[in-house]
Amino acid sequence: MRILIVDDEPVMQDVLGTLLRREGFQVTQATTAAEALRQADEHEFDLVLLDLMLPDRPGLEVLKDLKGRDPEVVVVVITAFSSLETAITAMREGAFHYIPKPFKNQEVILTIRKGLEQRRLRRENRALRQRLAGLENLIWRGPAMEQVVELVRRAAPSRSNILLTGESGTGKEVVARAIHQLSARAEGPFVVVNTGSVPADLLESTLFGHVRGAFTGAVANRRGLFEVADGGTIFLDEIGTITLSTQAKLLRVIQEREFIPVGAEQTLKVDVRIIAATNADLTAMVSEGTFREDLYYRLNVITIELPPLRHRREDIPALANHFLRRFGEDNGRPNIALSPHAMDVLQNYHWPGNVRQLENVIERAVVLCTGDVIDVDLLPQEILRPQPTEVKELPAEGVDLKDAVNQYTKALIEASLARCGGVQRRAAQLLKVRPSTLHEMIRRLGIETENEEQG
Repeated sequence: MRILIVDDEPVMQDVLGTLLRREGFQVTQATTAAEALRQADEHEFDLVLLDLMLPDRPGLEVLKDLKGRDPEVVVVVITAFSSLETAITAMREGAFHYIPKPFKNQEVILTIRKGLEQRRLRRENRALRQRLAGLENLIWRGPAMEQVVELVRRAAPSRSNILLTGESGTGKEVVARAIHQLSARAEGPFVVVNTGSVPADLLESTLFGHVRGAFTGAVANRRGLFEVADGGTIFLDEIGTITLSTQAKLLRVIQEREFIPVGAEQTLKVDVRIIAATNADLTAMVSEGTFREDLYYRLNVITIELPPLRHRREDIPALANHFLRRFGEDNGRPNIALSPHAMDVLQNYHWPGNVRQLENVIERAVVLCTGDVIDVDLLPQEILRPQPTEVKELPAEGVDLKDAVNQYTKALIEASLARCGGVQRRAAQLLKVRPSTLHEMIRRLGIETENEEQG
């Protein structure tokens, strides 16, 4: 524990310094208000012993400045009997306690230990609130996500790397943040890297940094995101998109906890937990030789698979209302609600884009709604189209077989594209068709895709 003694009397500095060092505390001393505040700017103190009679500024002003720099710092004021009223005023301003002069050594130690215990409890409570906050954005009601949340609770406190799998839009970043908040690294940085959105030739320097002159355009040194995440967690989304050369460097970071920035010679040590995410089949990529097997096993220490939204329909009302509250407040519409009919439509849709698609649908409806109730007329047309269902009994009036087959085919293709992040080549593998065949079916059925390339 680090303690700052602020007193302009050399005798008091000597007595208090000797006493506290003997008790095992790390002691810093200042004789003026200016020096005390400079020390507070340079170091974090757990407790400050503050004399209220200083030569350059009133002690009450120094107290306010100290609390402004660190609201959780414990300040114990030292005062003469004649200024007890000032000491009481100091406690109203945030001081923990006061010690009158002359004092007994044991009284000083007892007061300091009580103050430090209060600081410890405050920090523990803050850490607990942060960790509980990690689950605030995980919205669930049914058993599918209950299993995921239980895995998150059990895996988060460990140091192990975690691999999140599941279709695009299932909330992998939200789960990664929850794991970070529930871990011992909660007060450290949480760095998000969408590896699929960074050009392959820039990803290495993005992750590991570079020195000036390492390549054309490197006009200054740049810290890599692994260095930024030191002491915390790095979330590598779309891990299946990184090149084999970058995979090799990533493997070294995991094994050795060190890396060399691009163009540098000096090795940097880091302590970073890796949470990776993918909507691709990494085992298939290992078989194809496009993903390193040793890296796969290093990342895949603990796997958490996120279910698609169509497998957790009982969660849809809670998720929809969560997004309603958020976008309603953002748009000055705190009382906006969904009609029962609109909620039924949402629950019966198959959601190829998963939670992300539901979020977008709710945001659109809130923006377009002119009243306080969102009805089906404000839902996108694709939500309102009849969805393919399991045929238990053929209707008496019969069915349009061609239309039913097209609807089912379209749903399968949309689900495959969602799982593969829009990459048609991988979706074709899932559907056991040629990429060119899938591309033609997408065109014929009028399926909108983010990734128009076949492979």
